[in-house]
Amino acid sequence: MRIALAGLATSHPYTDARTLTRHAELVVWEPDPERLRRFTDEHPAAKVAESLAGALGHEPDGVVLTVPNPQVPAALARVLETGAACFVNKPAAATRGQLDALDRLPIHERVMSTSVLRFAPAFAGLRAVPDELLAVRATVRHDVGLWASGYNAWQDTPGEGGGTMVTMGIHGVELLVALLGPDVRLAGAARSTRHYGALRSEDTGVMALRWGGGVLGTVEVLGVSETESYAVTLHGRDSTETVLIEGGDDPMRGLGYEGTIDAFLAMVGGAPSPVPWEQTRAVLDVLVSARESA
Repeated sequence: MRIALAGLATSHPYTDARTLTRHAELVVWEPDPERLRRFTDEHPAAKVAESLAGALGHEPDGVVLTVPNPQVPAALARVLETGAACFVNKPAAATRGQLDALDRLPIHERVMSTSVLRFAPAFAGLRAVPDELLAVRATVRHDVGLWASGYNAWQDTPGEGGGTMVTMGIHGVELLVALLGPDVRLAGAARSTRHYGALRSEDTGVMALRWGGGVLGTVEVLGVSETESYAVTLHGRDSTETVLIEGGDDPMRGLGYEGTIDAFLAMVGGAPSPVPWEQTRAVLDVLVSARESA
């Protein structure tokens, strides 16, 4: 099996590769020499391609695509031409223009883009019965202080990577859409900078969501935090259930990275994505709407 890591724009493909290398031969392409060196130091057996076309020329069975958001539509279009299974590291779009460009692509059933938390063991068994719910809440704690130093400035730029509201907010929106489905719209959003004054976006945000059946949802994004954790709360008439997702002793498993790659490898083997693109599209629309509103 051959897997192409097309782009190393965020930390995620480095994590993905640690699982993938146990199953496949790796091909890597990344235009930034420092990022590429970091990868090849860890994976010296990986074949290095000089371009995206070169990586796809190795005829990979699957592609993990991780390029800056403005480049995703064009790069994904190239991958789609190969027919290979494709995992697009989150978020696949951060602006309305990027989302519109994705809408014009012939995305097939072996394309997946998702927050890894969907595959976290602590979340996997959670079920929701909409008729019995009053409201739901997702709380995201993930520090964004690294961006305040200027690292990966495109991620922190609202018009490019979406900033904290999009890049961290996706974790909360993803979990709630996984539970309640894609019939959801943004009801409102607000943002604030409470600690990291050098950011281009924000370090704190909140989104209000409404599903077609009337269930209300809240996503809290807390980008000032000493620890990384995620919580989902389901409010019923007489009870409240909360699930906490943490890395624990094995973050790759606890946060869903391994589960995500297992799902991707099943797609490489011919299975459809376990995350319907309709859900991904709904998540991205909520996030883009929140970015526009806030």
